[in-house]
Amino acid sequence: MAVAPKFAGIKLSESKSEEAQHTLELYLDYVCPFSAKMFNTFYTLGPMITQKYSSRLRVIFRQHIQPWHPSSTLTHEAGAAVLRLAPEKFWDFSGALFKRQAEFFDTYKRLAQVAGSVGVDERKVLDLLTIPEASGADGQLNAGNQVTNDIKWIVKTDRVVGVHVSPTVYFDGAEERGISSSFSAAQWEEWLAKNVM
Repeated sequence: MAVAPKFAGIKLSESKSEEAQHTLELYLDYVCPFSAKMFNTFYTLGPMITQKYSSRLRVIFRQHIQPWHPSSTLTHEAGAAVLRLAPEKFWDFSGALFKRQAEFFDTYKRLAQVAGSVGVDERKVLDLLTIPEASGADGQLNAGNQVTNDIKWIVKTDRVVGVHVSPTVYFDGAEERGISSSFSAAQWEEWLAKNVM
């Protein structure tokens, strides 16, 4: 897939890569331990890959935000900022961020306090949200919390129907593009009167 000029920093190397016969795209999330493992291994090979394959291979780092990793959006926004300010430093920044990724595994204490403020058991909310230090038989980090699978289901169902932005409204199974986020109460009343019979 092509890379817009303003995102050129996501390419591992500029040398001859535009004429490359092959493209390798790495879709990685900054707070995914498996992405870190892949990146850290691959990045150590960067100089060799650039030297040996630059005329035949274009390597692209595709930022892939995983919403079940709570701080994913924030870390990828930082990546986008680096791309804008110093694109030549994007891969170095990514390497540094992957090395420090555990610092960005979110805690949920403040969110549990909000739940507590409306009468939900704060401790139970925190227990559901907290990502354990290590989980699973292999001791993997940031494997998610007790609601991660719920979030995955929510995200997958949105993706199946092609929802990419919010708000998006579906009516009777089809996207209703005539409804705007800036609808006034009167516009809502008019739309409902016309469409709900």
